[in-house]
Amino acid sequence: MQNASQGPVAPSRPRPAIPATVWMLGFVSLLMDVSSEMINNLLPLYLAGGLGVSALAIGFIEGLSVAIATVTKFLSGVLSDWSRRAKPLAVLGYGLGALSRLIFPMAVTLDQIVLAKAMDRVGKGIRGTPRDAIVAAVTPPEIRGASFGLRKSLDTVGGFVGPLIAVGAMLLLAGDIARVFWIATIPAVLAVVVLILGVREPEGERDVKRPDFRLADAFRLNRAVWAVIALALVIMLARFSEAFVLLKSLEAGFSPAWVPLSMVVMHAVYGLTAWPVGVMSDRIGSGGLLLVSLGFLLGAHLVLAFAGTVWIFLLGTVLWGLHMGFSQGLLGAMIAGATPDALKGSAFGTFNLVTGVAVLIGNTAAGWLWQSAGSAMPFLVGAGSTLAAMTCIAIGRHRFFRT
Repeated sequence: MQNASQGPVAPSRPRPAIPATVWMLGFVSLLMDVSSEMINNLLPLYLAGGLGVSALAIGFIEGLSVAIATVTKFLSGVLSDWSRRAKPLAVLGYGLGALSRLIFPMAVTLDQIVLAKAMDRVGKGIRGTPRDAIVAAVTPPEIRGASFGLRKSLDTVGGFVGPLIAVGAMLLLAGDIARVFWIATIPAVLAVVVLILGVREPEGERDVKRPDFRLADAFRLNRAVWAVIALALVIMLARFSEAFVLLKSLEAGFSPAWVPLSMVVMHAVYGLTAWPVGVMSDRIGSGGLLLVSLGFLLGAHLVLAFAGTVWIFLLGTVLWGLHMGFSQGLLGAMIAGATPDALKGSAFGTFNLVTGVAVLIGNTAAGWLWQSAGSAMPFLVGAGSTLAAMTCIAIGRHRFFRT
């Protein structure tokens, strides 16, 4: 029986449900990622085998694509904060991505591939920041990690389904990569349709009274935001493009038609862990989970460096997927939690700009190391960079991050 002197016990507040808008954005990401993975899993093989492009050039193209996307993300984020309209920018970004799908199957030169990749990455840059800003705007703070984790999990379902479709199409179409690229246009168009019909601008975002936005404000982010950005910079230097993982699969014994299977495994692990890890981060903080994620990345680099069989290679992709699941949603939630509402677009844009520069450097360096010192060297250097990132988190987590 309750002690009367203690007074009534306040009922515990139930955790709010993840908003429908987050689910719809997750399905939009899923469809676009199906399309992207169908292309991206076969593109390194097409470049190396069909066009005779070197590993250094592939690394530079991958890095440049990400850099283009991230510069665009920064501009898109600033524009989102200035206009207080996120959905139109997201529609434009996904629309450009869908249009780029029409170029890939018709491309017969490296210049045309670069054009298609640039258009796709500009679209990705435009859509990423306003999409994340919408998720942050509609989500209560106590389930922010779960919401970002859910969107990432749905996104990675696309990363699981896309390579499966690519494998099936390659087998049915006798390895005709161009025809597989045509099939990839279908989910991209569906993503745009779902976004237009199923996602609404956050209520009150346009009418709420806020201080006038100034461009200089986009660079006046607080210390906590810059701490997360600095941490992400170190992590991105340690993790280069999965294009090199795909190239490594050929050395491990995969035939070209089965190469996308490695990404099926990676994204299955990624998708299964991102949401639970996001929920966990809401309860115990992010610093320790990021350390665990880098432990997985360290293991992935070391295993892939010496992978000489299919099974050892698949172990490396599992570890890489665990790293992605334990890190990607967390960084977005950390940015959202550290940023004032009026500057969320700018914060995500700056975050993506800085990490994009790191990816450009890391991918170009990985391509040069692969070409000059062998396929193991990029992964060994990546392992060293991962140890440096783990040291940074171990030193700074109690100072900058909730643990």
